[in-house]
Amino acid sequence: MAVKNTTDLTQRPPRSPRVRLGGYVILARMLDKGRATIAGKAGEYHYNCPLDQRCLTFTGISAEALKKQLAAGKGDGEILEWIQKTAKFKRSEPEIAAWSDICERRAPADPESRAYFNDLHAKVAPKREDVTTWFDLLDLDDYVSFGGQA
Repeated sequence: MAVKNTTDLTQRPPRSPRVRLGGYVILARMLDKGRATIAGKAGEYHYNCPLDQRCLTFTGISAEALKKQLAAGKGDGEILEWIQKTAKFKRSEPEIAAWSDICERRAPADPESRAYFNDLHAKVAPKREDVTTWFDLLDLDDYVSFGGQA
């Protein structure tokens, strides 16, 4: 079965990690990467990366179980409904909003992460001083990777 709503990640990036689905940041991006992985069109993107794992851990769902739902051709709304029904951790709207806000403000916390962050930042936009969070860096990297000028 063809996966619905597959984004060819060799042609354009997945949705920003800031895009919220059901209040969750990261989720829409992870769905794009999962669908693209199933379709063999993930390019440089990785499903179940450390960022995806933050969302999976918060909800208590497994990457493989989610991937099975995506492979069944479910759309975003159907996936969100499935998560709300099957998540190990049933989160309230305020809990989801607080978690999403924290994720959006996350910056590298340790020297190894900071070094990785700084290296990528230097490659994609060394003169940009407004890049301080992981989401800032991901959005910028996506933009530059597909022809944008930083």
